Amino acid sequence: KEFGRIWGQRGGKTAGGTRLGLGIRTKLGFGGEQISAIGRGICVLLGISLEDTQKELEHMVRKILNLRVFEDESGKHWSKSVMDKQYEVLCVSQFTLQCVLKGNKPDFHLAMPAEQAESFYKGFLEQLRKAYRPELIKDGKFGAYMQVHIQNDGPVTIELESPAPGAAASDPKQQSNLRNQHSHCLAAPRPMTRILRGGVRGGSGLQPRLEPRV
Repeated sequence: KEFGRIWGQRGGKTAGGTRLGLGIRTKLGFGGEQISAIGRGICVLLGISLEDTQKELEHMVRKILNLRVFEDESGKHWSKSVMDKQYEVLCVSQFTLQCVLKGNKPDFHLAMPAEQAESFYKGFLEQLRKAYRPELIKDGKFGAYMQVHIQNDGPVTIELESPAPGAAASDPKQQSNLRNQHSHCLAAPRPMTRILRGGVRGGSGLQPRLEPRV
């Protein structure tokens, strides 16, 4: 099953939008007004599926906060996490990440219903704030039509997945094979996260692009 797909960005500051990753600037707009923004950090787009549980939520929180997607003090890439760097995290719930295609038409029946998903999303934010500095965890407006502006550094986009059911084998290679096999079964989505890295290069914001798995 696919949990959320989260995208993020790394960099300085970004304008209006979020997926999980590395970012320089990210801003969210609603009704012509800015409702949230971060500087350097990661932008997370979370798509919640019908089958997601607390176990998937906790797995994703750990991965988001500990994934080494930033450079260290010497400039070595892929060395530091968002917590190591004390950067910000901006989260946005995006049900369209649970899209499957029926011909050329997107279908979202695998996404968790809005009322249930909102509670799940609030729990996700709560866990992030408990595990990290709460003042560095930002979010948008659940269920709202927002303008999302992400300045992507790289660009870098990373997809995270929680372990597939039955993939608790001790052999990491076997776990990887099981995940790969399971990921192609659209009828059984599993937790997924995508991370984008964003930056202020060139000073122009980039709209995040949606890449549903088909």
